[in-house]
Amino acid sequence: MTRAGAEVESDENGLHRRAGRDLCGIGGVPVDSLREVLEMAAALASARHDTLTEVLRGRTVLCFFGEPSTRTRLSFEVAARRLGAEVMGFGNDQTTSAAKGETPLDAARNLDAMGVDAFVVRDRHEGWSQVLCHYLRARVINAGDGCGEHPTQALADALTILEAFGRRPEMGANALAGLRVALCGDIRRGRVAHSNLLLLPRLGAEVVVAGPTGMIDAAALPEGVALAGSLEEALAGSQVVMMLRIQRERASGGLEASDDAYHAGWGLSAARLAAADPRAIVMHPGPLNRGVEIADEVADGPRSRILRQVTLGVAVRMVVLARACGRMDALREVL
Repeated sequence: MTRAGAEVESDENGLHRRAGRDLCGIGGVPVDSLREVLEMAAALASARHDTLTEVLRGRTVLCFFGEPSTRTRLSFEVAARRLGAEVMGFGNDQTTSAAKGETPLDAARNLDAMGVDAFVVRDRHEGWSQVLCHYLRARVINAGDGCGEHPTQALADALTILEAFGRRPEMGANALAGLRVALCGDIRRGRVAHSNLLLLPRLGAEVVVAGPTGMIDAAALPEGVALAGSLEEALAGSQVVMMLRIQRERASGGLEASDDAYHAGWGLSAARLAAADPRAIVMHPGPLNRGVEIADEVADGPRSRILRQVTLGVAVRMVVLARACGRMDALREVL
């Protein structure tokens, strides 16, 4: 199979793929491509929506979601519609042919045969988006695969940091140089964490992680990522604090700590945030568990960029969809 992300007419098996690029993971995307996506998303964040509707006119985007989602699914749908695409939704539930025994792969291949241009895919199994690349003519975008990755969320997070500190995406590998980012919470099962651990250091950030025993696999951390022994140690001197929820739906066993106990040991309060850099911003990819990993006063406070992450996520996904549909030139023309 041709490398995921390559723009090709066909692979060695004769599958004629549509023009465009897949986005299954963040690690293999060249820094120049990351810079381009972030630069165009920054421009889109302030663009008039009525100038964009011809970019994906005549293209069809399918949200192929096998797991519940609010922000990511609706963000992709808003992004696609702002660019003029037709949007379809498919879920693995009693309203689809899954109730009759059809496999997800067969469902995907049948939907692909209808002429879909881009599949936005979420599933509980790691690597599902890469599997689909081998069978679909449409381009594939990973919207979250189990404990694997969530590349568009990481891009939205990077853009939020760039904006908050007045950095320019065109700085590429040095765009986040001099910034310390603390990722705190359930790192081991957090797909957002995994994509950010691959992306942020490539943009020059210093990254430190912290979390309870069992929520971090130290051996799996990328080279250069530091492991703090406590939340306070991770926060000290950090300019960015990103809190992550407990991935209860992916926990193999019961979680020993109650919500109150977790918050007492690992929750971000205003008092704890005082240890961070005075300029520090607070981030969270959602959904929030208030009073568990983050206190209300912090989530809703002046340092919070949580809702800005959501806003910029739409801009990022507009670029990723244009990239998947082979319409980056059309997008450039209207920016």
